[in-house]
Amino acid sequence: MAIMATSHGNLLHDVPSGAPDEVFTALLQRQAAGEVTIERIVSNGQSSPPGFWYDNPQDEWVLVVAGSGAVETDTGAMHKLVPGDWLHLPAHCRHRVAWTDPAQPTVWLAVHFTAKP
Repeated sequence: MAIMATSHGNLLHDVPSGAPDEVFTALLQRQAAGEVTIERIVSNGQSSPPGFWYDNPQDEWVLVVAGSGAVETDTGAMHKLVPGDWLHLPAHCRHRVAWTDPAQPTVWLAVHFTAKP
């Protein structure tokens, strides 16, 4: 029986600092019953543009690994996140990044997945 190779990495390796835009890095993406994508997002004081809302077709689970930030939903709920805090956003939950820490990189771990009905 063949054994599949494992993959590994360090979420905090080569974290960009001072980039003008957020930096998205796909860490794992596989096609299965539903697509799953795991990515690192690094924010350096960025926020979503005024009036912009994410409306993802997949569920999203985010974890703040370093730094801090806040996610706002279109219901007006504001979720401040610090290292260790996570948030699940169901598919089509309109949301935006209200702010991220301008003094240090905010490192997010995001998992996008298709939930079974």
